[in-house]
Amino acid sequence: MADFTMPTLGADMESGQVVQWLVQPGSRVKPGDVVAVVETHKGAIDVECFLDGVIDDLVPLGTSWPVGAVLAHVRLADEAPVAPAGPTTPVTRSGPGRTRVSPAARQRALAGGLDLDTLKGHGADGAVVLADVERALATAKVPIAHTARTGGFDPAQMRQAIAAAMARSKREIPHYYLEESIDFGPATDWIEAFNRERPPTERLLPAVLMLKAVALALKAVPQLNGFCVGGQFDQAPDVHVGWAIALRGGGLVAPAIRHADRLDLPNLMTALRDLVQRARAGGLRSSELTDPTVTVTSLGDRGAERVQGVIYPPQVAIVGFGRVVQRPWVVDGSLTVRPVVHCSLAADHRTSDGHLGSVLMAAIAQNLQSPETLNLWCTP
Repeated sequence: MADFTMPTLGADMESGQVVQWLVQPGSRVKPGDVVAVVETHKGAIDVECFLDGVIDDLVPLGTSWPVGAVLAHVRLADEAPVAPAGPTTPVTRSGPGRTRVSPAARQRALAGGLDLDTLKGHGADGAVVLADVERALATAKVPIAHTARTGGFDPAQMRQAIAAAMARSKREIPHYYLEESIDFGPATDWIEAFNRERPPTERLLPAVLMLKAVALALKAVPQLNGFCVGGQFDQAPDVHVGWAIALRGGGLVAPAIRHADRLDLPNLMTALRDLVQRARAGGLRSSELTDPTVTVTSLGDRGAERVQGVIYPPQVAIVGFGRVVQRPWVVDGSLTVRPVVHCSLAADHRTSDGHLGSVLMAAIAQNLQSPETLNLWCTP
């Protein structure tokens, strides 16, 4: 027998509520199955189980449980025969007899106070999708759930949680900071040429080049890719970049783009768009919040020129990019005007020093000078 516990979805999480079970007592579960929806200050998160067996003794809905609390028991597959699992899809997993609901639809229904069991789904295999919920809200022809919640997340609660996590980070982690101005001209020229003959849905944004440049740099300097646990560095075997996403209404999450170093730019752009959309619609999975091995924040074309990040524990580094600006620049001894981006690194002095951080920064800059190499699909 093993315990399925309340996961920690980041250093700023202390507790959560199970608002929906997607399995029933006696259901077969396998590693990676989404079994519950947990509501935290970050919104409603699809929580995966990484045990193989039969789940039972589910805790009741609506109660707040601390991180690590037992939510259910799983009789492991090698302990007793288990019943076969029913068919599932990656987006709309549900237990027998329960309405199949997409994450975005579930989040909107919670916000609007709709009883999901009364909705008719028009998605694949009858799944309730976002359009079904919006239609129901517009016509108001479905019952309102009496236990409905007030929204995807509480901005004030999220702000308090972020403040607590960042205060802990600044208190416990000896930060050091490095900064570098990078000529973004080669990247700008390459991306304009790449996008010229493509429709808007297939075009790349400059942020994806920054993301890939950092991911490849971390592959070359793995000493900054991982976690500080008990004062010791635990190097991660893979590069899972946490991308900082500002949520509508306030708040911030940084879910992971897994194996960001291996993807070519079009696939990385697709993954980034999907992650941003699901983060703002309330469709993130627990593994996306626990997997990041480093965080990258990009302020975009409406942000400030410079940013100094705060490390998100137990990670040991955060890379930041400011707005791309036109600045005087010397090329081959001549003064010209070039698009320049300011890159910053905040790193944990317990696990690295300025020399190693400088090596990482130099690798990021070099990668952005050779944007054509960023588009390669890299093997492990």
